[in-house]
Amino acid sequence: MKTHLIIAVALVGWPLQASAQDFNGPSIGVQAGWNSTNVRLPGGSNVPDVDRSTDAFVGGGFLAYDYEVTPRVVIGGQAEFNVAASDDFGAGGQTASVRVDPRYAFDLTARAGYLVTPETLVYVRGGYSNARVRTSLTTDAKLTSLSDNRDGWIVGGGAERMITDHVAARLEYRYADLGEGPDKFERHQVLIGAAYRF
Repeated sequence: MKTHLIIAVALVGWPLQASAQDFNGPSIGVQAGWNSTNVRLPGGSNVPDVDRSTDAFVGGGFLAYDYEVTPRVVIGGQAEFNVAASDDFGAGGQTASVRVDPRYAFDLTARAGYLVTPETLVYVRGGYSNARVRTSLTTDAKLTSLSDNRDGWIVGGGAERMITDHVAARLEYRYADLGEGPDKFERHQVLIGAAYRF
């Protein structure tokens, strides 16, 4: 993981001479990186508590649109879809076990950034996050599964740099809170991305 982060930082900060390209208009891209899910779900009668944290690889794609409102200030929006690999986890008791599988996530966010150079944008991001989660309960060899949508909010920030006239690289951290009521359901991500700007 450290090697990937070093490569990403090098890409974002590499002094390539991309031609002057503003951050206006639509873009499409892919991203991948590290995903950490922290969950605490209180149990009940014959149902064990779940209190776990799990790390996984995550990948996905996004569609975005940006607008340079002044010569150095950029605002934009993004829709994305991400899937993490092998991020399910569980807990077992004497008579029952629970397994939680975060299957995929959708995020709708806005961002605001500042151009530190004509090719390099630093930004903050925030908005809505939704995760589709399957929860399975096994009691006395009987399996019951329930899939539900967890709605929450997401914040983060990062840097994006044009490396050619139309291709940009980015490095981003984000945090999402998908807890409901007494539940704790948090997600941390560090993502490396590449975008094609039209």
